[in-house]
Amino acid sequence: MFEKAQGEKVTLPCTFELSAEDEGPLDIEWVLIPADNQKREQIIIMYAVDRVYNHYYAGLTGRMQFTSLDPKSGDGSLDILNLKASDTGTYQCKVKKAPGVQSKKIQLTVLVKPARTKCSIEGSQEIGKDVTLKCVSQEGSPLLSYDWRRVSDTQNLPATSVLNKNTGELLLKNASREYSGTYSCVAANRVGTDECSVELNVTPPVNTAGIIAGAIIGTLLGLSVLCSIIFCFCKKHREKKYEKEVHHDIREDVPPPKSRSSTARSYIGSNRSSLGSMSPSNMEGYTKTPYSQVPSEDFERAPTQTPAFAPSKYDIAHKIGDITVV
Repeated sequence: MFEKAQGEKVTLPCTFELSAEDEGPLDIEWVLIPADNQKREQIIIMYAVDRVYNHYYAGLTGRMQFTSLDPKSGDGSLDILNLKASDTGTYQCKVKKAPGVQSKKIQLTVLVKPARTKCSIEGSQEIGKDVTLKCVSQEGSPLLSYDWRRVSDTQNLPATSVLNKNTGELLLKNASREYSGTYSCVAANRVGTDECSVELNVTPPVNTAGIIAGAIIGTLLGLSVLCSIIFCFCKKHREKKYEKEVHHDIREDVPPPKSRSSTARSYIGSNRSSLGSMSPSNMEGYTKTPYSQVPSEDFERAPTQTPAFAPSKYDIAHKIGDITVV
């Protein structure tokens, strides 16, 4: 049986001695016996009639060769280069020279070294708490084992620590400040090792009440600032809206402007009022204003039509002495 790491080289031995009775042609065959008994043996390389034939098995093409340049000299050993995990299996060497036939089986196991090992911390790193250091290898053939050590002068783990070599977990119970430091994990199997490290920093418990109080105060301050901004914005918006309404507002207590027709009527009425208020002594020399000259469109008529008005009661007057009688 052979155990090798992936990527390495292995030599499967197969030496022989010929007897005087063996007079036939010499044949050397290497076959791969599958783990499944239902499958047939597969020839991977052969030496016959002073020639090497190595094109039978594609999985090993370019990675296998006879160890000796002249296998008929008594050395039919096989070299396999750059081993892969898929190369694991049972190999059989057959030496034939009539009438003799001899064979030998070799078990080859290709193991994968641990690789991409990662360390992590699970749990609170506070004084008095339990904290777990974890170590996991992403690659590696079983059986993998894990070992933790402390990177310090003594390299001794804390007295309260509990190590599980199969899972790679290191439990540190009731952690104290003295547990702080760098811890290293080594993952190993029969063909190699891999390592990772992690920094542990044990601190006093966090004052959660203070954190909560600070968060509440901060939230309230933020809300107050936000409310102030909203209030100022609304106030400014109302002021602008009021100024706009005042600018375009029409007061209801101010009468609308008079039309031209109403102006004309007012003019006529004012003239009549003036005549009615005149005293008899002031009637002399008064000249009536013809209504046709009033500046109003309502009283404009065609030239052929002359408006007739009733004579005013002030048109006939008699003067007796200093008194004028109307």
